[in-house]
Amino acid sequence: MYGATTKVFATSHPLWTHQTTAGVIWRHDAAKVRPIMETDRVCQFFGPISGIRANFSYQSLAGRAYNRSMDRDVMTRLRAWKTSAQRKPLLLEGARQVGKTWLMRAFGCAEYDNVAYIDFEANPSLCTIFDGDIDVSRILSQLQVATATPIVPGRTLIILDEIQACPRALTALKYVGEQAPGHHIAGAGSLLGVALHQDSSFPVGKVNFLDIGPLSFTEFLRALGEAGLADALDPNGPPDWVFLAPFHDRLITLLRDYCFVGGMPEAVSSYASTRDYGTARAIHEAILRAYDRDFSKHAPIGEVPRLRAVWASIPGQLARERRFAYGELGPGARARTHLAAIEWLTQAGVVHHVTRVSVPRLPLREYVDESAFKLYLVDVGLLGALAGLGAPAVIEGDRLFTEFRGSLTEQYAATALVAATGRTPHYWTNDGGTAEVDFVVQRERDIVPVEVRSSLNLKSKSLGVYDGKYAPDRLVRSSLAPYAAHGRLVDLPLYGLGSIGTV
Repeated sequence: MYGATTKVFATSHPLWTHQTTAGVIWRHDAAKVRPIMETDRVCQFFGPISGIRANFSYQSLAGRAYNRSMDRDVMTRLRAWKTSAQRKPLLLEGARQVGKTWLMRAFGCAEYDNVAYIDFEANPSLCTIFDGDIDVSRILSQLQVATATPIVPGRTLIILDEIQACPRALTALKYVGEQAPGHHIAGAGSLLGVALHQDSSFPVGKVNFLDIGPLSFTEFLRALGEAGLADALDPNGPPDWVFLAPFHDRLITLLRDYCFVGGMPEAVSSYASTRDYGTARAIHEAILRAYDRDFSKHAPIGEVPRLRAVWASIPGQLARERRFAYGELGPGARARTHLAAIEWLTQAGVVHHVTRVSVPRLPLREYVDESAFKLYLVDVGLLGALAGLGAPAVIEGDRLFTEFRGSLTEQYAATALVAATGRTPHYWTNDGGTAEVDFVVQRERDIVPVEVRSSLNLKSKSLGVYDGKYAPDRLVRSSLAPYAAHGRLVDLPLYGLGSIGTV
């Protein structure tokens, strides 16, 4: 199966670089290099047109690299997509560098015999496959030749990466789903949300969507080798609070690390291997530079200065503890001048657009006040980098949680709630603006107010105002304090926000 010639396949993730030498497959695992073991699953990839063979190892659940680096909860949803009787072509959405490419390749390697992979940004000429009439049989045949990979229904995963660079490929997904439903095809793109918003010919209702975000806190724990704590915090069921009680201080320390490192896969991988905050921060800064290049390369040229102004203002806007203020962007800034920039950032997946609701009733979207909102970054680590927060804040006790008037803690809570519920939360204020609840979360049958505290101070006047007005079945106060239940009010540790669906 493997020749004597050295052939290299490198993913964007340092734990997953593999090569073959004289018939032996090696895996690079942080500081160690070892031969592939029997527990590893090896997939073949072929470079488009070149025919260069490469190998990608996806280690079993018992393996060290899988548990340490990228044990993503979304794998369960991908397996459900594979076996669904209503399966359609899949589109993975998410900001740049949240791990979409790695995830698709790892999923394909674990669940399929073959993976046919194309990156349209790296190989733009392959877009011509989709020119002219959309003949599904011809397209599949050309993809098979281009990737040098047998494309077999149900046994091959076809991956079209950076698909936003090839609009005709997006359109073709509808026809693949209708005319060749036995084929499994997935696409992904860093600016896919922007492309879909601009493409009026996109086949609405003909594809399945899956949002990919940064690693959650429990995924971060597994990456650091803390699988026991991650399992006890299982977001799919009520956490075992009795079991977790002796580990509260340890979890707060790990949460402090997470609020600095964040959940971007490359930063997590680096920190898991080195425990070096500086290296993680350098990775954040590189990601921020990549985002800035995206602004200038992909946004309408007239919007670029406004995009940058909105983006740079976010740390200060959050520290104000008020709704987003256009006046902070400069003289003359108004909704009509900057709203398009905010919409672009939201569609690109780099910010969460959290709107105010006037009344907490189901469904919340019917009570949204679009004029009042807050913007949070896609990742808590990136917010710290954008604000210039250095490593000393991690070392100095709970200072990290109180920086920017607690906005870093609020940022963490926003991303934790998005990861836990799959939707962006809202916030609530009364009509007079004298009371504000940080987040209101829609569950299947009810709405839960969540007040976030950056310290052990549990006083919450606004939550009391909310309770007096609406008397919900459940109120949540999330802070550095341990878990405690007081009737309808639950003190939920910040590290337990992933369980918001079960409290």
